[in-house]
Amino acid sequence: MDWPHDPDGEEGSEGGRKYGMAVLAKKLDDEEDFPLSREEFVEAHGDEPVRINYQRVVSVADIFEHVEQAEFESILDFHKAVGPAMRAGGFWDYHPKGDDPEKKSA
Repeated sequence: MDWPHDPDGEEGSEGGRKYGMAVLAKKLDDEEDFPLSREEFVEAHGDEPVRINYQRVVSVADIFEHVEQAEFESILDFHKAVGPAMRAGGFWDYHPKGDDPEKKSA
C-alpha cells in the first residue's frame, strides 16, 4: 500500500521506530484534543500508517474499525478503548492472562 508518509520516517516515527499505541498517541495533544470524537480522529488520520511490529503496517482506520467507543474524554480514556480494540482486531500479539488481566501491565 502507498502511505501518505513513510511509517518509519520523521512524520511517522519522529526519527525512530515507534509501534502501535505510541504512534496513535503522538497524534494527540492530551490537553487540547479532548474530548475527542472517534469519527473526527479517523477522518483526520484514517489513511495514516501505524507500524504494529517489525513486519506489519496498517492504517489508523483499520485499527479503529474495532473501536466501539464514539467519544473519548481524556488520553487515558482513549488508551482504554483503543488497547482492547487492537487486541480484538488481532493487531497485538501480546494478550495478558491471569485472574485479572485488566490489572496487569502490558
